[in-house]
Amino acid sequence: MTGRLGERTWTEVDGPAPRTVLVPVGSLEQHGPHLPLDTDARIAAAVARRAADGDPALLLAPPLAYGASGEHEGFAGTLSIGHEALRAVLVELGRSASSWASRLVFVNGHGGNLPTVPDAVAQLRHEGRDAAWFGCAVPRGDAHAGRTETAILLALDPSVVRDADWEPGNTAPLAELLPTLVRGGVAAASPNGVLGDPRGATAQEGAELLEAMVTRLRDRLARWQPDDRGRLG
Repeated sequence: MTGRLGERTWTEVDGPAPRTVLVPVGSLEQHGPHLPLDTDARIAAAVARRAADGDPALLLAPPLAYGASGEHEGFAGTLSIGHEALRAVLVELGRSASSWASRLVFVNGHGGNLPTVPDAVAQLRHEGRDAAWFGCAVPRGDAHAGRTETAILLALDPSVVRDADWEPGNTAPLAELLPTLVRGGVAAASPNGVLGDPRGATAQEGAELLEAMVTRLRDRLARWQPDDRGRLG
């Protein structure tokens, strides 16, 4: 039987058996001229789906495809709900899920959703709900729409990657870019919206990055040791 919550009936998820609901959280924002606007939601959904595969105690909810993407407002196609609305949605989802599920985990694919995701989880935990979150981060990965995300999208669905439009953006370290990003958003730092260099990305590299994230999520779900902000460690 499928582990996708949206494909179940209520009677199939009712009962005393422990259930952990995974909610992928993404965004709809520019990812340069070569990646789709829903890149973050795709990645979060893929990581959550693969982690849940084969485990009857894990249920995969449909992704929350909108997030806080104000830093990308300088580009067409971006749809942001902002931090206040995102926090409200996550808290209400957590409250609703906890009425029938044992645990809830937000699998976050968009760095711009921080610190709102941990803030919402902290609120839920304060209310006595067993909630946590996991970030789809790649150690030493580039900041946005560069080699890291391009490789992962090539592994997931190469048909959505516009390989004729690969081009580098601003490749400065994120720490150096932060003052500009805070002042003027991504457009002020990179006219094409890329923070990194997608050239050289391969599907094989992306598959390895995905597998590493899935393995980390599975391990942390099994350990279940949320920190004081609800992050699975």
